[in-house]
Amino acid sequence: MQKQMDDITKKDIENTKAQMRKGFLEYCILLVIAQGKIYANKIIRELKKADLIVVEGTIYPLLTRLKNSGLLKYTWEESKSGPPRKYYILTDRGKETIEKLTKTWENLNKTIGELVNKGGKK
Repeated sequence: MQKQMDDITKKDIENTKAQMRKGFLEYCILLVIAQGKIYANKIIRELKKADLIVVEGTIYPLLTRLKNSGLLKYTWEESKSGPPRKYYILTDRGKETIEKLTKTWENLNKTIGELVNKGGKK
């Protein structure tokens, strides 16, 4: 019975962690693109390095949605090692969005930090 409860707790925690990552993923993608012109596979590598588990099936629809929202655009460039690559860059609207999301993140981080200090640590 205890093992079953432990398994449920682990499953719930992993599900919550995955939902938290998904919630921040668009913001993180914008932050990666803000560093400079970049193609999708490199975005995926950067996000994986940051411990945000990402698969191609997740990133491409997000990139399309961000483009359709006017937050980024792309250009095609020849590659030395294969077919042309689609390089993403932020639009002015994307840069403004990052500024606003960063303020939101800073406020959220502060608030959550305070909650953790009050009740989450024992």
